[in-house]
Amino acid sequence: MLYVATVHWKSDKWIDIQLRYLKRNVSEPFQTFAVLNGIDPEFDKLFDTVVPAYGMHAGKLNLLAAEIGAVGKPDDIILFLDGDAFPIADPMPAIHQALSEGSLLAVRRDENSGDPQPHPCFCAIRVAEWQRLQGDWSPGKLWTNRSGEKVTDVGGNLYASLIRTGSRWTPLLRSNLWNPHPLWFGIYGDVVYHHGAGFRPGKPTRADKDTMAGFGQGEGLPVVGGLARMTNGLRRGREAGRVFRQSQALSAEWFARLQSDPDFFRPLLTPGGAATRPQEVKPGNR
Repeated sequence: MLYVATVHWKSDKWIDIQLRYLKRNVSEPFQTFAVLNGIDPEFDKLFDTVVPAYGMHAGKLNLLAAEIGAVGKPDDIILFLDGDAFPIADPMPAIHQALSEGSLLAVRRDENSGDPQPHPCFCAIRVAEWQRLQGDWSPGKLWTNRSGEKVTDVGGNLYASLIRTGSRWTPLLRSNLWNPHPLWFGIYGDVVYHHGAGFRPGKPTRADKDTMAGFGQGEGLPVVGGLARMTNGLRRGREAGRVFRQSQALSAEWFARLQSDPDFFRPLLTPGGAATRPQEVKPGNR
């Protein structure tokens, strides 16, 4: 049995979309376990099991895994899936292949300033393996990103467990041939779409901030360093505001697309995208 574990937060707009793509593309029987925060209880009936939970995202995922582990068999599969993510093709062949070779199959967002950890927007693992690893989606383990910063994020502790136990895992990498945004609107392994920030659109990502790396010039110089820091701070603030506004508009446009077109994702798999498309977000266009 496949158990889908998902979280929806303060908006029901992704529920029908996610369930529709699951039913369309998953070739094996599955059950859905969900945490629904701030959503009309009427939507509870669309899922097989709704688990009451509040707090951080990682804690909700961990609780869903525990609830599934209590009813599932050791060889059953847990598929963690962000609320704004869904399969665009049958994921089961890739899942079975990966789980025959290692601990899990998961998205790895290299494009997010080099994140090395499994990401819960899409992660498949057997119940017994999750328990063996003492699975935990919490941030914790630090790594150095491409900007030289020490960071952590959701999945950090699971990443640490994989390293500690010497466990192999299969990453699903971004397969977009056109990228309207450096992180959002991602297709991974030609199998899953992740909208990105679907419940909090517009927040600048680390991938966005990488494009602002040049806004630090002159800060180490004597005399003028203080003025450079102030000027660069203003530039970064203006750029963050511009990214926020443009990203909000872009997210809304792509959401409208996927609501009306079941093949909305195909331009993302075409070099240069479709002939008519929302404006790309990249440094040269800002």
